[in-house]
Amino acid sequence: MNRFPTWKIIVVAIVCAFGVIYTLPNFVSKSVLSGLPDWMPTKQVNLGLDLQGGSHLLLQVDAGAVKTKMMDSLVDGVRDSLRQQGDNVGYRDLGHNGEVVSFTLRDPADEDKARERLSDLSNIMANGQRDVVIASDDGRVTLTPSEAAIIARLSAAVDQSIEIVRRRVDETGVNEPTIQRQGTDRILVQLPGVDDPDRIKRLLGETAQLTFHLVDLTADVGAAGRVPPGSKRLPAIEENGRTYIIKSRVMVSGENLEDAQATFQQGQPVVSIRFDGLGAKQFGRATTENVGKPFAIVLDNKVVSAPRINEPILGGSAVISGGFNVEGAQDLALLLRAGALPAPLDILEERSVGPDLGADSIAAGEIAGIIGIIAVAVFMIASYGLFGIFANVALAMNIFLIMAVLSVLGATLTLPGIAGIVLTIGMAVDANVLIFERIREEIRVGKSPLNAVEAGFARAFTTIIDANVTTGIAATILFVMGSGPVKGFAVTLLIGIISSMFTAIMLSRMLISFWMQRKRPKTLEI
Repeated sequence: MNRFPTWKIIVVAIVCAFGVIYTLPNFVSKSVLSGLPDWMPTKQVNLGLDLQGGSHLLLQVDAGAVKTKMMDSLVDGVRDSLRQQGDNVGYRDLGHNGEVVSFTLRDPADEDKARERLSDLSNIMANGQRDVVIASDDGRVTLTPSEAAIIARLSAAVDQSIEIVRRRVDETGVNEPTIQRQGTDRILVQLPGVDDPDRIKRLLGETAQLTFHLVDLTADVGAAGRVPPGSKRLPAIEENGRTYIIKSRVMVSGENLEDAQATFQQGQPVVSIRFDGLGAKQFGRATTENVGKPFAIVLDNKVVSAPRINEPILGGSAVISGGFNVEGAQDLALLLRAGALPAPLDILEERSVGPDLGADSIAAGEIAGIIGIIAVAVFMIASYGLFGIFANVALAMNIFLIMAVLSVLGATLTLPGIAGIVLTIGMAVDANVLIFERIREEIRVGKSPLNAVEAGFARAFTTIIDANVTTGIAATILFVMGSGPVKGFAVTLLIGIISSMFTAIMLSRMLISFWMQRKRPKTLEI
């Protein structure tokens, strides 16, 4: 048998050292890890919801709010289309009843002109139909969104909500959350290790629609006062009974926010916000044209504050103050950074998984793993003697590599993931069995021990690759198409396949090569 190449020895040594070093933190408490130097690896394997406990939430996007927002947008589009500079189309009673947008032309003779202008609001969908059907009868014009358009808008709202929920959860530092669509309008959220589920619910329950409006100084703020057209009455966020009458027109939208951070101003927690280029221009224009007037900051249809504009604010930055405590300011900044939800989210189902269930699962998995390792080790030694010991060393290193890769990648270990590791323990020695059986065949035909070992590794290599590639393809499909527990199983199985091929082909061959070169046996007991 040829001398094992030096470069292969170096590669095996580096990989094995990696496996041991990055696995050890999993056997040390977090308090010990926190005292280690920064250059030492301290990452542990993330445990899934079924192992360390946490929160399980099933959210539903408010389809009614999505539809209302769609109809409000359509009303605004009708208003803009009919009002063109120098050539307006007169109308009255513009509004919607939740299903249909309608208005009455002041002059029925403008019907054709109105339909022509409104045609831009109706687009052709993938099914060839119009998303908005326009009809008119004796000066009464109606616009009706198609069912397909409403479904498409709801689907887009769910997709957008998933992305924003993911951003909000990531800001809290939760490791490996599960956030995925369920059905047409529901979102499943699983948060392992969450110790404050109420805060998470508050963060996910806030729509965080931030807008800036002028306060209507001509209106009577009293409860019985009439709200002028183009204005609306909103409560203060402090819930002290105070109300504001503000202009309905949005001067600046939170969609143009670039950053939001919790900070302090005069010793009080506030939220400092910064707009992007477009938002800065809009904010600068609004404050320049309305110096001396109160400017209402509205969050989810509640007025946070209404400070007076003392001078133009041209830098694109502003401060939101509203009697926050430190946590409230931090949460509001988080919500604004993550973006506003397109519609409110209702919590349909909430479950808390206790850590005791996880501890039982981990203990059961450890017992199953230990039994599997012992059974495999005994079988290999009984079947192949000294070569079986070499295979067991490779098996132990295989387990270290799996845990190290899970730690470095930050992957989440779930209960099915433990099942994947236990399965890998049984599969890990398959390659060694193929090699050892091939060595036996070579010895039977009269080859010397050195030549038999060399031929055994060389001729079993193709079979090992084929067997593991096919299993790897199946595991990859499970990972790509599966979710939750299925994906957790696929992750550990994929890592186990790759590490077992390395330990069987490289590590066990190196150990056998060292032994053969040192002992130079005349016969092999295998």
